[in-house]
Amino acid sequence: MSIESAAVTPAIESSDTLNQGAAERAEAELLAGLLIGSDRAWREFHLRYDRLIYRCITKVTGRFSTIVSQDDIREIYATLIVQLLSNDMHKLRTFDAARGNRFSSWLGLLAINASYDYLRAIRREPNRAPLAEAEDLRCDLPTPHELCERRQRAERVVHALRHFSAKDQQFVELYFGEGLEPEQIAEKMNISVKTVYSKKHKIQSRLESLLAHAA
Repeated sequence: MSIESAAVTPAIESSDTLNQGAAERAEAELLAGLLIGSDRAWREFHLRYDRLIYRCITKVTGRFSTIVSQDDIREIYATLIVQLLSNDMHKLRTFDAARGNRFSSWLGLLAINASYDYLRAIRREPNRAPLAEAEDLRCDLPTPHELCERRQRAERVVHALRHFSAKDQQFVELYFGEGLEPEQIAEKMNISVKTVYSKKHKIQSRLESLLAHAA
C-alpha cells in the first residue's frame, strides 16, 4: 500500500464513523420526541420510515396476492402503529440502541413480524381462504401525497380511540396493541371467539365512520 493510500483510508473510515454517529444521534433524538408525544417528532417519523415499513410489509405479503388486498396491507400498517402507541408506547420504550441495532432496522423487523402475525390470523379467521402460494404481487410504493394522507389518518386514529368505551379500548389494546390470539382475548374479556371477530369488524367500522367525519 502506498503512503497516499494509507493516508486516505483512515480518513474515509473516520468520515463513515462520523456519519454513522450523526445518524444514531438523530434517531435517538427522534425517539425521545416520540416518547413525549411530540407532534413534530411523529410527523418526522412518518416522513422517514413509512416507505420502509410498507416495503417490509409488501415483501412478506407479496406471495399471497389472492387473499391479501391493499386494505389488508393498510391494516397491517395501522396495527403496527397502534402497537407502537399502546401501553404508554411500551414497545417503543423497549428499543435499545446499545444492543447494536439501528432504529430503522428494528422498525423493519417489527413490520415483518406484524405481517406474518396478520397472515396467521386471517388463516384462522372464519370465511377466509387458507394461505396458498400465489403469483407475485407487484405493489408500487405509496406516493408522497398518499404518505401524507396516511400520516394524518394515523393521527386521527389516536384521537378517535378516545371516543371508545373502556371495554372497546381494552379490546383494541389486546387485539391490535398486544396482538393476542382471538381465543386469548375471548378468555380475558369473557366473551366468545365469534364475538371477538364480530367486535373487531364493528370497531373497524366505527373507526372508519369517526375518521370520515373527522376528515
